Amino acid sequence: MDNKEFRITTIEKSREEGKWYRFWDRIFRYWYYFSRNKLSVLGMSIVVLVILLAILAPYVTPYPEHAGPFVDFKNAGQPPGIKYWLGTDPIGRDIFTRIIFALRGALVMSIVVLAIAVPVGTLLGLLAGFYYRTIIDTIIMRISDVFLSVPSLVLALSIAAVLKPNLMNAMIAVTVMWWPWYTRLVYGMASSVRNEYFVIAAELRGASKFHILFREILPNCLSPVFTKMALDVGWVIIISASLSFVGLGEQPPKPALGQMVSDGAKYLPELWWMCIFPALAIIITILGFNLFGDGIRDMLQSSR
Repeated sequence: MDNKEFRITTIEKSREEGKWYRFWDRIFRYWYYFSRNKLSVLGMSIVVLVILLAILAPYVTPYPEHAGPFVDFKNAGQPPGIKYWLGTDPIGRDIFTRIIFALRGALVMSIVVLAIAVPVGTLLGLLAGFYYRTIIDTIIMRISDVFLSVPSLVLALSIAAVLKPNLMNAMIAVTVMWWPWYTRLVYGMASSVRNEYFVIAAELRGASKFHILFREILPNCLSPVFTKMALDVGWVIIISASLSFVGLGEQPPKPALGQMVSDGAKYLPELWWMCIFPALAIIITILGFNLFGDGIRDMLQSSR
């Protein structure tokens, strides 16, 4: 290898090492800003724990068969104890096991709803903001205003009531009413960013509308979108629990947090653990995602 080839190889190697250094440096800086808020770290710990429990539910629960069609009248209505940590229901099913499996459905619903609503809402918000005060802006934002004018829970309940009660249709109902929030959020930012100098410079260079939308405007809208996504997981879980509470979500014998609270309320105060522990699971999960979302917001704001 001559000197020229050696220098080229050395330069390329240095560039590659520099990319990795900048990547890890950014990761460490993000973690520093995030970890300054101890409540955010607590929220992240709760989120990680909930996700791991949901994924590993068949392996970490003592009675995984209790998550399906199971009856054990001999142990029905047992209070919390060594054998059944959170007690059993009137037909002998372990409450702890059913709560862990119910977290699966809640998280799946949050992932599916946000995976559909966020891209759709973000794209529509980008288009409306880029074509500010045009017919495209008017059509998109007036349609989103119609959806936003109806209370979210009422709209979801109305849609779910028309469809057959199950988890899939509950996802559809929540997704239909969720995308306008992202459209409104991104629209406000895109309509203000579109007149910035870097966007005008890109237009003068002859950049395509696709480039301007997704390379110039969109990156400036991602921070609030990511923050809202983390916070919205908790809201989707609330809506999911509300739908299952009235019988429009996951159907028995599969467990759902709202349905477990509804069933447990019928046996208060004798079998109090049937209602209290699923309700606490909802509260703790939502609290964890909210604290985690606050940490993401602080991290993105501080790292600018």
